[in-house]
Amino acid sequence: MISGLISSEIIFPSPFSVFKGIGFIVREDYFWISVLSTVKRGLLGILISVIAGCALGVFAGLKKRVRVFLRPYVSLIRTTPVVVLILIALIWMSSDFVPVFISFLIAFPIIYTNTVQGIIHVDKSLVDMAKVYGVGNSRILREIYLPSISSYLTAGVSTAMGIGWKAVIAAEILSQPKYSIGTRLIEAKIYLEIDRVFAWALVAVALSFIFDNLVRIVEKRTMKWKTMD
Repeated sequence: MISGLISSEIIFPSPFSVFKGIGFIVREDYFWISVLSTVKRGLLGILISVIAGCALGVFAGLKKRVRVFLRPYVSLIRTTPVVVLILIALIWMSSDFVPVFISFLIAFPIIYTNTVQGIIHVDKSLVDMAKVYGVGNSRILREIYLPSISSYLTAGVSTAMGIGWKAVIAAEILSQPKYSIGTRLIEAKIYLEIDRVFAWALVAVALSFIFDNLVRIVEKRTMKWKTMD
């Protein structure tokens, strides 16, 4: 409808042109390697953020001094515009690693904050009871704290996934690694292949949708497991 009103394929291509563009890019040699490279960078960044966010989040949740010390740094990462982070990262590292680093920076505050909140809201009476019966700290962490923060963690990962993919694509557009969705987007824009711009954008949206739903499935199963337990 909008493309019909504008009547310009360069400004707003028709749905037929976009679907034809999808057909073109899928048949290109670099399609799958570009998609898989973007997925790899996004998942690697989020995985690093989950490991670091959980480790520091548990420590900060248990120790108030650590929580107070880390608060301004986490807040700084959260409030700094993504474009600024990308430009700074471009000075420090290679174009291939910039999207990974940005994905980590975007996801880390979310994972960290959710983990801290999960630790803080653990039922302290269970912890005190375990200590009375001589249960070791490692077992308390493994059997009381970690199961209690599972719902907070899955919710954090779900949120991080949604925001992280946008950040990864933005980082790829600016850093332009050899194989990536972001690089293909900017190349299509430069050559005024607007149908392909929309086609690659749909691929990016589809990836975000797939991984968001995968995380939601894990989240539902986690909640179901906790209810049964």
